[in-house]
Amino acid sequence: MALPFLNGQSKKHDQIIAIDLGGRSTKAIHVQRKGDSLTLLRYAVMDAPIYEKHLSIEVLAEHLKAITRVLEAKTKLISLTVGVNDSILRHADLPQIPVEDMRLILKNNTKNYLQQDLPNHVFDCWMVPSNRSPGAEAPKPGLQQKHKVLVGGARKQLIDEIQAAAKEAGLIPHQLLPGLLGPVNAFELAMPDAFSKDAVALVDIGFKSTSICLLNRGELIVNRVLGIGGDRLTNGLAEAMGISYAEAEGIKVGMPAEVQTTLEPLLALLGRELRASIDFFEHQQDKSVSRVYVSGGSARSEFVVKGLEAELMVACTAWNPTATLQLALPPQQVAELEQVAPQLTVAVGTAATTF
Repeated sequence: MALPFLNGQSKKHDQIIAIDLGGRSTKAIHVQRKGDSLTLLRYAVMDAPIYEKHLSIEVLAEHLKAITRVLEAKTKLISLTVGVNDSILRHADLPQIPVEDMRLILKNNTKNYLQQDLPNHVFDCWMVPSNRSPGAEAPKPGLQQKHKVLVGGARKQLIDEIQAAAKEAGLIPHQLLPGLLGPVNAFELAMPDAFSKDAVALVDIGFKSTSICLLNRGELIVNRVLGIGGDRLTNGLAEAMGISYAEAEGIKVGMPAEVQTTLEPLLALLGRELRASIDFFEHQQDKSVSRVYVSGGSARSEFVVKGLEAELMVACTAWNPTATLQLALPPQQVAELEQVAPQLTVAVGTAATTF
């Protein structure tokens, strides 16, 4: 499932760098296509540039250069995600016209189709496959039929700036995609059976926000971004215990038993918001969510995952988005991959749409 605001027309390629520009850390992977499989050559998790309101093109370009140096990649081709707070992902009913025309009518009339004025945005569309059964009545001829479409959008200025930074870094921007689709695409790659057969929730806990995507047999039904992320959990722990942010982050992941009561109220707030989304999905689809799959940095904490399970009353599992990738990593990265993998979810999902 790809919704690239930018889709480069490059020559056939077999390698790419996929970059998830996060709020606290940037996650990147270097992958190679070999036949029908993807091989993970190297990954990187680096501190994101510190900025107040706006990240300059020059600073972002230097950051991208640093990422490619760490990855030791020879390819200059990159795919990036636009963060969940800087992009939108909505369903819309649009006329059955070419995608280029869909993008144009959305640009000129977002209020009518997306119930929100979104000036100076770039859009892309993905037509949701029809679920009409073979014996169902066909649409009546002569009527203008509409198609269910998944729409991604982001500000044109942001897209232009990311492209400019990539080019200044000597890189070739191939695709820009909405970050919300990262977990969905990575899940399809890593767990194709569960993706195609089950009703599941994908919860990705980021730095400032948490996203939830609810799928029913491979179709994205509901998505939502919550303003509660790993940062609030860590800050709350630091304030309650009178310790530094860095110490609180380490404790959150390791989770000694004596601090569990401090974190439980913070998790309860996130759990209630996620539960509301699940309730809406289950009522709409008349189907129960079988499992919640948790990713992001906080998914490294077993207590966080089990705490969400208690709040949501649905089995929760931290999952590995690299499970089906072939590995050609340096020995040190092989040893660390299991711990780092939950953070690579969006990057893996970005790479999965590229080839």
